[in-house]
Amino acid sequence: VDGLDMTFYSGQITALLGHNGAGKSTTVSMLSGLYPPDEGTATIAGFDISKDMHEARKLLGVCPQHDVLLPDLTVAEHLQFFAGIKGCPADEITGEVDRLIKSVGLVEKRDVQSKFLSGGQKRKLSVAIAFIGNSKIVILDEPTSGMDPYSRRFTWNVIREHREGRVIILVTHFMDEADLLGDRIAIMGDGKLRCCGSSLFLKKKYGVEIGERRVGKECRS
Repeated sequence: VDGLDMTFYSGQITALLGHNGAGKSTTVSMLSGLYPPDEGTATIAGFDISKDMHEARKLLGVCPQHDVLLPDLTVAEHLQFFAGIKGCPADEITGEVDRLIKSVGLVEKRDVQSKFLSGGQKRKLSVAIAFIGNSKIVILDEPTSGMDPYSRRFTWNVIREHREGRVIILVTHFMDEADLLGDRIAIMGDGKLRCCGSSLFLKKKYGVEIGERRVGKECRS
């Protein structure tokens, strides 16, 4: 990541778009405290990630690029576990778990261990974990990877429904996903921010054919 400087706003979905190796996942890994930055810093709700990462994590919900699930825990047990970690009041955990399971469409899989879930169902569970506990900053790193078209669209609706009052950072390399979900689209290439704006702004500036390759080429020129 090279000199990245941008702001993410509450109530908006910001799509980080770019090809594999553009620096998207590295960016969100630093924001979530997985990798320490070599230089520079970022603030999350006023907390500096280089000094106050412990406090910042209380507000964070993360859906990683690859599912990090405990194979012997059920869907409900995963959500109960992470709700407790995030400090959700004990008397609210059951209601929060029920709401999220219904929201992501895993009602029938509620008591199924994660090792028996399909790839798409695991991604839905990872998305639910990111939103559990009223996370104010939610990072979704390619949340629909491995999903069939129906599940992708269903998950898009889930993300839209939970945007209010949250900063949502959506990492993707699918232009249609960024176009449909992103209030703003930030295009990265070679670790740098190439351009940032609404879908309409980018289409007007760079032409209607807003394929990822063309935009990336135009932004670099």
